[in-house]
Amino acid sequence: MENVRALLTPIDHHSVAESVVEQIEDMILAGVLSEGRRLPSEREMAETLGVSRPKLREALKALEERGLLTVRHGEGSFIAPLTGKAMSDALIELYGRHGTAFFDYLEYRRVQESFAARLAADRATKTDKAIIQQYLDALARDLERGDSDASHHHDVKFHAAIVAASHNATLIHMMRSIYDLSRQSVFYNRAYLRTIDGTGELLHKQHTAIAEAVCAHDPDRAAKAAEAHIDFVEQSMRIGLDQARREAIAAKRAALLSEDLPTRPEHK
Repeated sequence: MENVRALLTPIDHHSVAESVVEQIEDMILAGVLSEGRRLPSEREMAETLGVSRPKLREALKALEERGLLTVRHGEGSFIAPLTGKAMSDALIELYGRHGTAFFDYLEYRRVQESFAARLAADRATKTDKAIIQQYLDALARDLERGDSDASHHHDVKFHAAIVAASHNATLIHMMRSIYDLSRQSVFYNRAYLRTIDGTGELLHKQHTAIAEAVCAHDPDRAAKAAEAHIDFVEQSMRIGLDQARREAIAAKRAALLSEDLPTRPEHK
């Protein structure tokens, strides 16, 4: 119940149902309630908001009619899909077949995350900073344990927390769709990036630099730290891809060389 009280505010407006609608809409717009999130039970919501169950149902029905809620009988009410996918499945597959698209993706992220970090450094609340620190601590534990899967998960969460601290609704929703591509490892596999010697430690230092600048309310430093992080990822991936290309060429050369070498005569 304590979590529900932190999420919802008691209603004292003249239009009870519409006030409930406005409160939930505000949380959706701000990115607090994301698609797929299950709302608390009707009983908990009604008690916390201080409204009757019929008025609450009226509000939920209005949200459902507006396409913001999906009601699953026997399961509850869920935030409906909002932003959709950044790309269709066909386009994702096309990007996957053409590795150069990855660098366009990074170029986009560089600009948006620099902007987000700048805003976050100016607007982050005490709670925002605590959330950012939680994900930074999780990344440190992942690095110590060598847990690539957890590190990938927390990496996305960390960057999303920086964006959320910008308190820019459009940026939050657009980047949430972009980060879905990262979660699916559409463009690159972070586990591969970590195989480059020392990359894990360097990535953590860069995340720390972003977090410290945001928490210190230093917009210029935060923006530069975010840009430097993406620049490092781009440079590392280019080096790795070039090395892989050279290895492939060398392997082909070695295969042809083996055909040219004379075989040793068999001793009878």
